[in-house]
Amino acid sequence: VLFRQTRIGRGGKPFTIYKFRSMKPQAMTHVHEAHVEHLIRSNQPMVKLDLAGDPRLIKGGCLIRHAGIDELPQLINVLKGEMSLTGPRPCLPSEARLYNAGQLRRFQVLPGLTGNWQVNRKESTTFREMVAMDDEYVDRFSPAGDLGIILRTPFALLGQMKHCAKTRARKPGTLEAPTRSLSAVPRPAYSIAMSGSGTRKLSD
Repeated sequence: VLFRQTRIGRGGKPFTIYKFRSMKPQAMTHVHEAHVEHLIRSNQPMVKLDLAGDPRLIKGGCLIRHAGIDELPQLINVLKGEMSLTGPRPCLPSEARLYNAGQLRRFQVLPGLTGNWQVNRKESTTFREMVAMDDEYVDRFSPAGDLGIILRTPFALLGQMKHCAKTRARKPGTLEAPTRSLSAVPRPAYSIAMSGSGTRKLSD
């Protein structure tokens, strides 16, 4: 029931995130990694695989994810000081390796359960626009801003649930992920720049 996964937190430090399982056990991750890499490199709208008929999801998984139910165990991460209620969403190590030097400011603050991108994104929002929203959060960080994001989150989740229900009502298509190997992706020095000499290797 409880799913554990390595994510990147403040200062480029890896930590274990907790989620309620919404995918089948032993679900392959390379499809998602290739999808995200394609979105980052092409700067296309950040469309989730959930809405494309992802066969890795359990029954009702799309609704669970878009309602934010799967994220609730991350309150454990909040209590452990690894996350905050608000902030940029923690990304996977494979995603962090694709960030260039100008896209590392999101790692200056704790990642959050919800954030600026979550409440302001649209279907057409691209990766660079997402980064800009995260940068804006870092620049304008304040308790009042965090409260505003928290209050707007239920409405954002409701919109996601409606969109999920509408999309899943159609006949799901076949997933086709980019085939380029992630092994060719160079590893940037963001962890060294953000964490100094105490940086650990970013791997499971």
